[in-house]
Formats: sequence, C-alpha cells, structure tokens
Amino acid sequence: MAEPIKQKMSKQEVIRLERDLAKFANMMDSVVRIPFTRQGVGADAALSTIPVAGDIAGFVLTCYAIYKAKQIGVPQSKLNGVMKLAVMDAVVGFVPVVGTIFDVFIRPSRKALDVVHTHIRDEYQIHTDEHVVHPFLHEKLEQKQQQSAVWRNPVVAWIWIHLPDILGLIFLIIFIFAIWMGGTLVWEWYQSMSAG
Repeated sequence: MAEPIKQKMSKQEVIRLERDLAKFANMMDSVVRIPFTRQGVGADAALSTIPVAGDIAGFVLTCYAIYKAKQIGVPQSKLNGVMKLAVMDAVVGFVPVVGTIFDVFIRPSRKALDVVHTHIRDEYQIHTDEHVVHPFLHEKLEQKQQQSAVWRNPVVAWIWIHLPDILGLIFLIIFIFAIWMGGTLVWEWYQSMSAG
C-alpha cells in the first residue's frame, strides 16, 4: 500500500512552526546571548546543575524539539545526528560541572533548529532567518505590522528585531568603559600612595 502524500505547508505556516521551535531553542540554549551572535546560555545549562533530574528533563525537552522538527516535515534521517547529540548531552550531563559546560557549547536544541532551518531553506526557499534569531520579537513585529504601516518600514523593523543586540552592545561598551575608568582610578591612587 502506497504511503499517503503529505501536503506541503504554506511559507507562513512553516515560518510560524519554525519560529515556535526557535522560541523553544532560545529558551533552552540562549536566553542570555552575546550581542550579534547565537552563542549564549539557556535553561538546558541551568537544568544540568540539578543532578540526574535536570539531565533527564533536558533530554525530554530536546526530544520535544525533534518532534516539532518532524511536524515541519524534516526527515528522520536528518534528525538522527541531533538525536545522538541529545543522548550524548544526557549521558555527559550526569558528570558534575563537565555536563554543564558541555550544555553551554553543544546545545542540542539549537542543532535541531539549524537542521530545520537548512531543510526549510532548501524545501521552501525561505532565506531570511530573523524569525529564528529573534523569534519573540519577530512574532511581535508581525502583529505590529498588521496594525500600522510604520512597523513595515525596513529600518524600523530592523531596529526592533535587533533591539537586544543593540542594548547588549551598549551594555558591553559601558561595562568596558567602567572597567577602564576603575582601573585608571586605581592606578592613579596607587601611584599617589607610592609617591607619598
């Protein structure tokens, strides 16, 4: 008996499903992110600090990400690598400290998202990644664009989507400046103490 042909989803449906997966992956792997990068720390690393239960919870949540990927139509063969990573993440997670460090850099939920994004880029010719990089802001922007033409302006949309990166960059600049000023003051104080 022939397998039923699965109907192809619309681009909007695929973007919505991938955005949902991205929201999940961001929560798991990069809630706190380095500005203009995808590297960060999320709930998976936090869960791994809870012995055994945290690692099992992290594994179950990564399996959920794989399930969402299958909903979008990603073949199992493309997800096998992610499943192996999830198992490795769970096993290594039982080792204190090493497991947490492993979670920060391996990030199986993010790997699942990368596999999905590559698949839909090829399958649906969707070349933008804003809905993946900043899923919560993208969803809010989509709602705002339906209510006002101002939000459809490319410059306004770009600023909105990259707001966390801009704020993070400003914070880093202020932080570096504060350290430099503090170091300068300490050095001047040390020199005045040495001279006196």
